Amino acid sequence: MIEVRDVTHRFDHRPRATAVLADVSVTVSERRVGVVGANGSGKSTFARLINGLVVPSQGEVTVDGLSTSRHGREIRQRVGFCFTDPDAQIIMPTVREDVAYSLQTSGLSSKDAARRVDGILDRFGLTVLADHPSHLLSGGQKQLLALAAVLVRDPDIVVMDEPTTLLDLRNTRMIGEVIAGLPHQVVLVTHHLELLTNFDRVLVFDEGRLVRDDAPEAALRHYIELST
Repeated sequence: MIEVRDVTHRFDHRPRATAVLADVSVTVSERRVGVVGANGSGKSTFARLINGLVVPSQGEVTVDGLSTSRHGREIRQRVGFCFTDPDAQIIMPTVREDVAYSLQTSGLSSKDAARRVDGILDRFGLTVLADHPSHLLSGGQKQLLALAAVLVRDPDIVVMDEPTTLLDLRNTRMIGEVIAGLPHQVVLVTHHLELLTNFDRVLVFDEGRLVRDDAPEAALRHYIELST
């Protein structure tokens, strides 16, 4: 369970600096939760709070009772994070090496790690690309690789910050289908509203505040009204 309690965040920590998020409190337990808002609304900062990439200036964020400000390592084992641009998280030269890199500190034997890597590559249709240069993949393939490198660690929660923004329509649909099939709890920040149709809940941010928390149809209608 994700709990955000009385959170305000300022990137400039002076008390009078503009808050990126202000007085946000929400509990998230549903399997599929969408997050929407205009650019600069605070939605990406909210996503980064969940796995401790950002620690709140005020208030507290906990995942299964663990505080992101005090238990960062444990939080990042439970919460995987996918960035908008997969190049930001692809590190190793080849597809197989990049996925395997995620398991360096897992404590698995080399045999078990290799078995897990092979399994996730097969799951995402990347086996034939295992020895392919990572940064020469297509946009959709890179996003699959970034997701595979997160999921190989078997997190409980996957947070995705606009994973389809840089993709064409075909690859957006493909990534959407992958997300829909994930067994994990997913928090998805997106401008592609059609991806949220079958979600359990949608959070709407505006000017740093959570302004609507509702079922997808009602929440997205409110967001569209704010945008027009």
